Amino acid sequence: MDFRLTEEQRELQDAARTFARRELPDLAREMEEKDFSVPADMMRRYGEMGFLGVNLPEEYGGLGLGHLEALLVLEQFAMISNAVAFPVFEALVGPVRTLERFGADAIKAKVIPQVVSGEATVAVSMSEPDAGTALTDLSTRARDAGDHYILDGNKRWTSGAGHARYYVVYTRLSDAPGAKGIGALLVDKEMDGVSFGKREQLMGFRGIETRDITFDRVKVPKENEIVPAGGFGKLMSAFGLERCGNATQSLGLAAAALEQATEYVQEREAFGKPIVDFQAVQMRLAEMAMQVEASRLLIYRAAANAEHNADGLPSVYESSTAKCFANDIVRSVTANGMQVMGGYGYHKEYGMEQRVRDGFAWGIAGGTTDVQKTNIAAAIVGRRFDQRR
Repeated sequence: MDFRLTEEQRELQDAARTFARRELPDLAREMEEKDFSVPADMMRRYGEMGFLGVNLPEEYGGLGLGHLEALLVLEQFAMISNAVAFPVFEALVGPVRTLERFGADAIKAKVIPQVVSGEATVAVSMSEPDAGTALTDLSTRARDAGDHYILDGNKRWTSGAGHARYYVVYTRLSDAPGAKGIGALLVDKEMDGVSFGKREQLMGFRGIETRDITFDRVKVPKENEIVPAGGFGKLMSAFGLERCGNATQSLGLAAAALEQATEYVQEREAFGKPIVDFQAVQMRLAEMAMQVEASRLLIYRAAANAEHNADGLPSVYESSTAKCFANDIVRSVTANGMQVMGGYGYHKEYGMEQRVRDGFAWGIAGGTTDVQKTNIAAAIVGRRFDQRR
């Protein structure tokens, strides 16, 4: 068991850190202030640097590396802000991976190179007004019409909605009840009948568009079917990697908060000496460091062990543990960072209060922390729990 990164991994991490810290802080601040998504020219820069294809196949323009390498890159971007990291998240651990794993060759060859080059993004559209955690309650429906489907329904809480070009849409594809009738289609926002609601005003996540999506008799070609009816289990299996990405977005915020707080307490003086000389500050700093390091190790374990699993994806147990822990500690670490920085931590100009606001989102998105705990318990006892009885 070797906890050291390889030379190639360190080089990739250093390249991502250098790029993110040189190119993105000013953009991140502007995105937070004005609430817009990563601009097209910067998306192409991401693509040129290879950051949108780290663990995607070489045949589609990717680097063909592993999931750990992808998370190393994502963490460096997330330390700047979740908003500038979001396209990396979507490409390397989000819906693009579902498309790459289960989609038809023709649609993969069309879409994935666009993602890798930064010319297009893919979002996932799952939740509905009456289906969130209970995802098998979906009412969005795609009716078989020969060589295409007719898609109707309404989606909520789609991150990237309106900005992304493509959407992996979870929908009913048959009359079978519950999960047995659910599959997924790839929908292009240019298709007739696709429309978007108003921009949601959230506590955080500025720079990450969130809107409702309405599908009104949208004609979706059969070749855009990613997973057929009855494939809900496949869709959930791909979520192991998304959980690790969600955890890494949390980790990036926490790691940046620790870094900023560490610098601040050595510069800020009170009673004639740096405040780091006070034991209360030392204890708080140590707690933050322990939480960040533990979170990082849980994420890295899940990603590294994935290559030994039959499907090449992180297990439910390890990915849920990593996500739940990271979602918890980011709230604690960023709040402690705000506390040691005092008024500066509470001031919008210095970034810590943004981390606090953004940090709360990840324990809600992608399966709440309570759901992760249910997953963990199910893995421990070896059976799933029926929440409906």
